[in-house]
Amino acid sequence: MSTVTGSWKPHPGGAARATARPWPLRHWLVLVAGLAAPLLVALALVPFRTSLSHTNAALVLVVVVVAVAALGSRTAGAVAALSAAAWFDFFLTRPYETFDITASADIETAVLLLAVGLIVSQLAARARRLEVITVTDAGYLARIHTTADLARSARSADTVVDHVRRELTDVLGLRTCRFEYGTLLGQPPRLHDDGSVTVGKRSWDVDAAGWPEREIELRTYGNGHYLGRFMLTPGPGPVPPLQARLVAVTLADQTGSALDTAGPVRNG
Repeated sequence: MSTVTGSWKPHPGGAARATARPWPLRHWLVLVAGLAAPLLVALALVPFRTSLSHTNAALVLVVVVVAVAALGSRTAGAVAALSAAAWFDFFLTRPYETFDITASADIETAVLLLAVGLIVSQLAARARRLEVITVTDAGYLARIHTTADLARSARSADTVVDHVRRELTDVLGLRTCRFEYGTLLGQPPRLHDDGSVTVGKRSWDVDAAGWPEREIELRTYGNGHYLGRFMLTPGPGPVPPLQARLVAVTLADQTGSALDTAGPVRNG
């Protein structure tokens, strides 16, 4: 069974190719916060700048950077780190309200603030991404577990094939999906066990070029013997990532087990 991670949802209004989607409003708001929050905090520290050590002021600004990165993205965290370093220099180091620093210790603190801010923003964003991956993995594993249970308990292989057709349509964002038993006519593009795609004998960069503009076969095997194939018609959304394609391959493998046990099914 393939190991899968990550998340993907088919996008009904998207292009058939893998394209960059515009950021949602929330991301833009967090990006603005990355610019503005360090400025506001630095301004709040101005009345205390003669009594507050520069190290402590820098630590306060690092906390702001972490908060922005945790709520947003690496980009927002990096912007917050740059903003924090700039306003630390402008408001909290002598000469005040200029971007000049005269003390070498203050220069070191500003550089460390920028470096630490960039590092922790990356870590915070990565931790947030891993949390999303964990939730998504649970969904993928639930699909695989449900299909495995059905393959063991179903009295008819038809039931398993119909179930997997629906699952493949959902996981890969397909327009249609049909099953052919024991047929290898033609040379359609093929989705392989490792999630890659070939067209004829050529490797096809599905992540960069999108799905081939034809039906794509996903073969099923039982005890090493070819039993049938799902014929996939891509939908209008973006190309599913490698993780989703690996889930599809795993579901097809479970169909092969059911077919090997129960025998042929009708064409779907």
